[in-house]
Amino acid sequence: MTKIFWLEQQSSDVPRGNEWLAGSELVRLAGMRFLRRREDWRLGRWTAKQAVRSYLGLADGPGLMAEIEIRASPDGAPEAFIGGREASVSISLSHRAGIGLCAIVPFGTRLGCDVEAIEPRPAAFVEDYFTQDEQELAHCAADEEYDRLVTLFWSAKESVLKALRVGLRRATTEVRVHTAVSRPAGAWRPFCAHVAEGRIFHGWYREADAILRTVAVAAPGGRCLVQA
Repeated sequence: MTKIFWLEQQSSDVPRGNEWLAGSELVRLAGMRFLRRREDWRLGRWTAKQAVRSYLGLADGPGLMAEIEIRASPDGAPEAFIGGREASVSISLSHRAGIGLCAIVPFGTRLGCDVEAIEPRPAAFVEDYFTQDEQELAHCAADEEYDRLVTLFWSAKESVLKALRVGLRRATTEVRVHTAVSRPAGAWRPFCAHVAEGRIFHGWYREADAILRTVAVAAPGGRCLVQA
């Protein structure tokens, strides 16, 4: 089983200055017009750099942080470089509500992660983005579990689509999520997801403070962790 390293940071953890950003990152930041977009982007970069540093056991300091660069690949997925050379890791990033999440695995492993606030979503959202099986499970859930389950399905799909390096360019209904319907209570719980062409992904989810996190990796041997 692939071991996934993950790290969370909050907006308050991000330094006020930008000395920890690489030159190309400073150029990209300067091109962002809106303050909220700049803050979210800085949170994501800070979280990713801290995660890469910790995962690789590198020394701390602004000089090193500026040497770690997070670039967007042609398909939009984030990639880590150190001193201009590609790092031996695969990473995925997400941020929501002032929380940044970065997941890391050894290079070459398909990986995705996502952070979502547990909040009400309209019925049309469920009808448009969920499979028929997922819709039925959501409608059968107790009232107090409905928003949590809908958020879980959505976040799991986001993580899998990131692992596929396509994001929301691909229909979310092509990802079918299976999970045990239970309250996470702060622990990581498993799910699995089937993609239309037959691929299977292992995933885990965790809830804390009305925020739900998911991570997903390609399943070796095509075995699902959760019974459908």
